[in-house]
Amino acid sequence: MTDWMRALLRALLLSVAAASVLLAQQSAPETLARRIVHTDPAAFRQSAAVHAGAGSMAFTALLNRGAVTPEFNFLHRGVIPPGAGIGHHFHNTVEEMFVILDGEAQFTIDGRTSTVKGPAGVICRTGHSHAIYNAGSTPVQWMNLNVSLTAGVYDAFDLGDTRAGAPLDAIPTFMTLRLDRALLRPAGARGRGAAPPSPTAVVARRALGPSVFSTTWAYIDHVLVPAGAARTVARRSGEPARDPFHGHEQPVRSRAARHR
Repeated sequence: MTDWMRALLRALLLSVAAASVLLAQQSAPETLARRIVHTDPAAFRQSAAVHAGAGSMAFTALLNRGAVTPEFNFLHRGVIPPGAGIGHHFHNTVEEMFVILDGEAQFTIDGRTSTVKGPAGVICRTGHSHAIYNAGSTPVQWMNLNVSLTAGVYDAFDLGDTRAGAPLDAIPTFMTLRLDRALLRPAGARGRGAAPPSPTAVVARRALGPSVFSTTWAYIDHVLVPAGAARTVARRSGEPARDPFHGHEQPVRSRAARHR
């Protein structure tokens, strides 16, 4: 795994930890050790035919139920080898996002399949179906976030379809999360006429907004924090105040937060 991918994953995990601050204030104090996790490939475990998918893949749970909010179910991290994937299945109570950190994969939503290049993610809202398949020749670094409408509930209904060899749409017919650095802007910068950011500036954009989600999952921000820089997570209308985030050497930060 490249340094860029490690930084991207670290940023995603730190962002999930930041989103748990409000919950920690409302409940018993939690330690940072509970809310910050790291990828350890040695902890990955092989699992065959995930949701009746092709082949087998190795993964592990980095965060489990309730680690961020009561409705949060899990964060999984793993690798999808060539010719493997997660089979087509429905979710009626949870929504789930598959994220690939490199390469490309074939994503399916509601029976329509397209190739998506990483780093990117695809959200499956409640009441819809999804799958992912690696049709390439190299492994794909993968992660998965799952949030429920109802605290403590997970559901899935397998359709028995690997989606291997599925017909492809040239343009996805589903919502896709783009983690494209070229789209990031400094705070207050708007439009194409904005001046290029300083190499030391914190740049960001809202990659997915509240209208995308059907659960308490509120949004995902894509943030680049250069080494030594800092960013205060400002309060937006209708959102609770959150803690400042001090920069590490990480090229991307993505945040999923809870709101009502």
